[in-house]
Amino acid sequence: MLLSLVPAVRAHAEREISREFSDWMVSIRAASRHLGQVAIGRSAAARQRQEELRSKHRPLEECITLDDDGVGDLDDFAAAAATADVADGAAAASFDLTPLYRAMHIHHTLALGERFKKYYLENRKLQLTSDFDVIAATPFLESHQVFFSQIAGFFIVEDRVFRTGGGLTSRPDVDALWDSAVAKMVSVMEDNFSRMQTANHLLLITDYAALLSATMRRYGYPVGMLLDVLARHRDKYHDLLLADCRRQVVEALAADKFDQMLMRKEYEYSMNVLAFGIQSSDITPAFPYVAPFSCTVPDICRIVRSFIEDSVSFMAHGGGGDTYAAVKKYLGRILSEVVDASIQKLVDSGGGLSVSQAMQVAANMSVMERACEFFTGHAAQLCGVPLRAVERGRRDFPLRKSRDAAEALLLRLLRSKVDEFMGQSDGVTWMADDPPAGGNEYANEVIIYLETLTSTAQQILPLPVLRRVLVAVLAHISERIVGLFLNDSVKRFNASAVTGIDTDLKMFEAFGESMSSLFVDSDQESAANEMKAALVEARQLVNLLMSNSPENFLNPVIREKSYNKLDYKKVAAISEKFRDSSESYFSTFGTRGARQNPKKKSLDTLIKRLREAS
Repeated sequence: MLLSLVPAVRAHAEREISREFSDWMVSIRAASRHLGQVAIGRSAAARQRQEELRSKHRPLEECITLDDDGVGDLDDFAAAAATADVADGAAAASFDLTPLYRAMHIHHTLALGERFKKYYLENRKLQLTSDFDVIAATPFLESHQVFFSQIAGFFIVEDRVFRTGGGLTSRPDVDALWDSAVAKMVSVMEDNFSRMQTANHLLLITDYAALLSATMRRYGYPVGMLLDVLARHRDKYHDLLLADCRRQVVEALAADKFDQMLMRKEYEYSMNVLAFGIQSSDITPAFPYVAPFSCTVPDICRIVRSFIEDSVSFMAHGGGGDTYAAVKKYLGRILSEVVDASIQKLVDSGGGLSVSQAMQVAANMSVMERACEFFTGHAAQLCGVPLRAVERGRRDFPLRKSRDAAEALLLRLLRSKVDEFMGQSDGVTWMADDPPAGGNEYANEVIIYLETLTSTAQQILPLPVLRRVLVAVLAHISERIVGLFLNDSVKRFNASAVTGIDTDLKMFEAFGESMSSLFVDSDQESAANEMKAALVEARQLVNLLMSNSPENFLNPVIREKSYNKLDYKKVAAISEKFRDSSESYFSTFGTRGARQNPKKKSLDTLIKRLREAS
């Protein structure tokens, strides 16, 4: 009787355990997503703890050395990782495998163990394939967390089944499932990354994929192929990030009126100056405070700082390789390709900038030199590199092209302004009976303008820049004074006109000497000599015209000593005009027996010899 019931009991047991197992398969799939989310969340928390520990120990790294065995207080990093492992173990224990164990035991009892193993593996393959489809209906940006969490939870379960299932699954079976999952994830990421045009979107997905990789690595799954995908797209990510930063920098430059920035409160000073290490003094100024830079400088600093932080985030969590070396490379790119190029484009176009605005741009560049030091140190700090190592490897100023272009623009505008005043030289009386008292009008106008300009410039321009600008402007004035004598509109001039130009030149020389007092800290005597040398061509020409023996110009020794900046052709052209300018000095229609003027004779000799030489 009992034997006759065995087949029915067996069939009933199979039905019941199959139903219970099917219910478990449904429930474990639903639980896998939550399990994956919890595990990835704990990986994120572990990463955050490690970053906090790194921040805590970073000051110590600057002043202490590790023990001989290579360990020290930094062992806390290992403790953080161990804590994360314990947390992941707790996560794995939070799902129930009892129905699976019961089904496996009953199938073994019924001598159906191998069939159950095959059935289990086939159903799990179908579930994994179905899990791949969670991204089909929604954009990957919106569904990537669900996609990765589902896969993570699936393989956390499989790891637990492999370790505790008594041979239900084998390592090759699990590896085959993992390989198919990795191939799918690689394919999906490659496809979506290739079509993404927003850096933040790529960073979001990369960050979560990196957390997935960190989670699965703890369970012994190889994640090299996943990390390779992230590393292959780091250039694209940074290209997108650079494009976004370029747009922001251009907008910041376009919005700037290039006036000195006013800060009314201490928090503004902290946010715009101290935050980027661009203060010129450690002493907090009185408020309201007028900064020597415009609002572009802190705006660009914020853009670059954000770029560094995004770059470090990408490289540290999914970029592969030496994080600091890569971040430093991309930092160089944003400074040269974005900041330097954008400022240079603004400067080269002119953009309708006035002299004061061009001066502000040049002043901004000197502040950006200090900011670049902050950028390098900030990148090193985020990457855990000691600052002393950064200081040893510091490179040249990366914005030198735009800095030089800004100075060149300022000089062009100043020369143009000087030319406007020099254009008033039409008021110079070239055949005056007496020299003008106090110099010519154009010279007085130029002096007033330069003194006004310098009083503003010394407040915002670094002294080396101001020195270069003043020397270049004085050199231009010297060229223009020589050009006055060469002008085609000047047919002839006399000694009174030369005396008037000499007075003008003395005014410019006195201005240069007074300006040299600004450079007490950087060799005042050298600055004075440099200012004086800038006017040397005009000075030598006026000295020659006022000389009683102009033919000395032909003496190689005297010429090298006193007239070495003068050009033969210019001297010949100017001397011709001076020769014909005064009937009393140079007329050939004087009384026949009159004694020839020695200066006229010397000048005639000079002109004759110069004509022969040409």
